[in-house]
Amino acid sequence: MSELDNKINEHFLGLVVRKDLVKIVKGNAIVPSYVLEYLLGQYCATSDEASIKTGIETVKEILRKHYVHRSEAGLVKSIIKEKGRHKVIDKISVALNDKAGTYEASFSNLGITKVLVAADTVKKHPKLLVSGVWCIAELEYENLDDPKACPWIMESIKPIQLSHFDYDTYIEARKKFTTDEWIDLLMQSLGFNPEMFGKRSKLLQLVRLIPYCERNYNVIELGHKGTGKSHIYSEFSPHGILISGGEVTVPKLFVNNNTGKLGLVGYWDAVAFDEFAGKQKRPNKELVDIMKNYMANKSFSRGIETLGAEASMVFVGNTQHTLPYMLKHSDLFDELPAAYHDSAFLDRLHFYVPGWEIDIIRGEMFSDGYGFVVDYLAEILRTLRNHDFSHLYAEQFELLADISTRDRDAINKTFGGLMKILFPHREAPNEEIEEILKFAIEGRKRVKDQLMRIDQTYEPVRFGFNLLGQKKVIFVKTLEEKQYPQHYHQGSAPPEADDEELAAQEEAKATAQEKEEPLKEKHLVFQENQRGVSYDNLFGPYLRRVKKITITDPYIRLFFQARNMMEFLETVAKYKSEDDVVDVNLITVEDEFKGEQQKDFLIQMQMSVQPAGIRFSWEFDTSGSAHARHIVTDHGWKILLDRGLDIFQHYDMNEAFSINNRLQEYRACKAFEVTFLPID
Repeated sequence: MSELDNKINEHFLGLVVRKDLVKIVKGNAIVPSYVLEYLLGQYCATSDEASIKTGIETVKEILRKHYVHRSEAGLVKSIIKEKGRHKVIDKISVALNDKAGTYEASFSNLGITKVLVAADTVKKHPKLLVSGVWCIAELEYENLDDPKACPWIMESIKPIQLSHFDYDTYIEARKKFTTDEWIDLLMQSLGFNPEMFGKRSKLLQLVRLIPYCERNYNVIELGHKGTGKSHIYSEFSPHGILISGGEVTVPKLFVNNNTGKLGLVGYWDAVAFDEFAGKQKRPNKELVDIMKNYMANKSFSRGIETLGAEASMVFVGNTQHTLPYMLKHSDLFDELPAAYHDSAFLDRLHFYVPGWEIDIIRGEMFSDGYGFVVDYLAEILRTLRNHDFSHLYAEQFELLADISTRDRDAINKTFGGLMKILFPHREAPNEEIEEILKFAIEGRKRVKDQLMRIDQTYEPVRFGFNLLGQKKVIFVKTLEEKQYPQHYHQGSAPPEADDEELAAQEEAKATAQEKEEPLKEKHLVFQENQRGVSYDNLFGPYLRRVKKITITDPYIRLFFQARNMMEFLETVAKYKSEDDVVDVNLITVEDEFKGEQQKDFLIQMQMSVQPAGIRFSWEFDTSGSAHARHIVTDHGWKILLDRGLDIFQHYDMNEAFSINNRLQEYRACKAFEVTFLPID
């Protein structure tokens, strides 16, 4: 186990499970992860390998004996009849029989209905009335003379949820972890390997948890297919429900005026709409209107009576176009049905998760480390709904006065939710508070900036904050605003733009028109997950007409580092004249353990670029002084690289049909900085 795994088991013994075990035990059971982890938490919440193996076999045996596969429903019914009683794991829903005045249960996989349920059971577990709940139930079969009577008797029912937990112990244990360790623990709890994600990418995953810990939180995520948008609302928690965007009615979601039966928002912490995007969809106008009112006021009308609820609303869907295309030709809500592509509805959203930043889930991204049993974390998040963390930044920072009340509420909700998730003990360094505040502002700004495109009546807003006691204003921009300023503002300057920024915008326009500009001294800062960056657009202009290049980078050793070097040589080949020869010399450090492999990489590069008019050579620094990373050209420029050529996040280098593999512009970047300095 890793050091983090040891620490997790030390402070949360019995409450964590190894995340790769879910796949091992699942087999062909179509059952949510929280059901499997509930069982794993009973038998495998340990770090002892022998106990884990025994526990896995126990869980497999429980699933084999008690989980009901639809194809084997007849066999299970026979077992119950012959044995007299038997426990089953199934999704159970309950309905009121108006005529008989009784509650009757239906078993989804087993296929039996009209099983009598005690009124006390329904009062104790009201979610049974609105949708199916996974349960462990003990059934009996009784031979009856009346053929119309139901022979099935439910002796006991236990929803698969954690029965109790110690919140104070959770808070005290949190204090034992650093911020980075805690974030990695949460990522492993979601089933992901934290090493495959940068800090910003981790926050984008964790913001999906806010609907579980923040009441009436409205969030939308539009992005690529296969990024796990809906997983966390269908598999993660027994307190969330995922429904199809086109399969919900007013009575089902809010209230049935005929029966008075409360809808989903009255029973669930998070109601998520899957496949929400799609211009061809025609949602019910009455539903949209009631949803607008609910999202704004936390209430909805039932006849003359007004009811309130606490469910958060989540909208997830796929985008059909690239980010720059949407920014140039439409807006970031363009994929929504016309009824929802409405400023009054969209203004109710507290946060827009930029789904295009989130990678498609790959096998290597899953974790085999330890994380919370998801049901335990789900109960913690539910408890945190009773706490208010929204103003914990107020002692250090103050939002700008021209941020409206609705924008302010949205920012506060996101900030408070992330603080609950990351710092439930309320102890956070100022720099972490500032980072979370910026993140919260960015998510709301993304909504507001698009609203100004859709509805011209919205006034421009300066999104930012002051440090208390200081006049300095810190403005916040979305990442796509920094990436594509020429498209984002569609030719107009942002409300907070200064002379320097206006000049930068003009520079971007000129670049877009492919005008060659004079080289300038400059310092560039790139954010994590930023795309559209390549060696061509970063270094290309500074490699024109160069005759000799010296690269100092001690970390050209492993395959991905050597590949970076090769791609830099490709950029040199693109920007050199056909009749020129360019000498490229690499100063690096010999790999202590795989030196022969390293040399083989360098020799292959040398032979490959020779026909392109590039003489590639290298030398190993033995003095131990080659720590800095930079590029020096013979025509007077030095380029300082804080990460060297290693600016891209993990991507599948072996996938021949991945555009990330073929074109650098489509890869997500790490956070890095580059400085261009003239030299004599």
